[in-house]
Amino acid sequence: MSATKLYQPELSKEELVALDLELAILLEVSAHKPGNVSVVTNFESTRYEHFLASAVVLGPSFRRAALRGIAYSEDRISLSAIGVGSIIRDCVRKIANWQHGGNTLLGAVMLLSPIALAAGMSQLVEGSFEASQLRTKLKLIVESTTSEDAVNVYEAIRIAKPSGLGQVPELDVNKPDSISKIRSENVSLYDVFKIASNRDMICSEWTSNFTVTFDVAYPLLTEKLNSVRDVNVAVLQTFLGVLSEYPDTFIARKAGLERAREVSLIARKVLQAGGAETTKGKERLAEFDQMLKNESNLLNPGTTADVICAALALSVLGGYRP
Repeated sequence: MSATKLYQPELSKEELVALDLELAILLEVSAHKPGNVSVVTNFESTRYEHFLASAVVLGPSFRRAALRGIAYSEDRISLSAIGVGSIIRDCVRKIANWQHGGNTLLGAVMLLSPIALAAGMSQLVEGSFEASQLRTKLKLIVESTTSEDAVNVYEAIRIAKPSGLGQVPELDVNKPDSISKIRSENVSLYDVFKIASNRDMICSEWTSNFTVTFDVAYPLLTEKLNSVRDVNVAVLQTFLGVLSEYPDTFIARKAGLERAREVSLIARKVLQAGGAETTKGKERLAEFDQMLKNESNLLNPGTTADVICAALALSVLGGYRP
């Protein structure tokens, strides 16, 4: 009996973007990255299933973001009307309503929301998106944000309640007068992220045209996906590669920059031992994972995980399928 080819209905661009980004989140959280929640590791109050619920519920928001990007490409709305801040806020609201594990994907949402918009603005080439075109559109999006985008992201942060925020001297998210100042002085979200870029990698990515995502994480991930052909190994090796070179700012906010640098140094040694690709490297990786967990998640490299998620998004949008 001859094999029957499965029927696959054609997807619209916005449906494709939503599915691609959902898949990227699921692939990232499933990999057993040291110090992070994964398919085999849970924290006391935040578990793997909380991330699964968060990923699934984001589909409609990513679809809506892609539709806004399409509307801009067809000259139906302006750049300032795209509303990336409202997309981020609505994503975080949905996450909070669908699971009880607290902040799961705030950083990832901040990176993936403009990527969804950029994909909507970009052309499909043989059923996928080109990273260089996405990056060009991303620059347009983030540099065209408004003060209302900033207000919406501040609301998203208050909903998510991420740990380790602390206090900052300018436009502190926890100070009530920050919102009125943002509006009265017309401070855009891009301007806010510039202020915070020296202490937060997500903000730094926004204001540097996603340098780590496009120039470091995505090439590393692409190389590993092609060489080892195991997405979990590829994600782990990319995670170690990024962490070894860039101290995690989530750790730095909670435990100090020196501890974050120590974690990066250990990640480099694990990678030098082979990481997830050798027996010795796997032993070092397990030791590293346990060391990070021993301090009640104080040393959770969560921001690095967010950047890896964005790199996975580029891969999946570019046609990668597990």
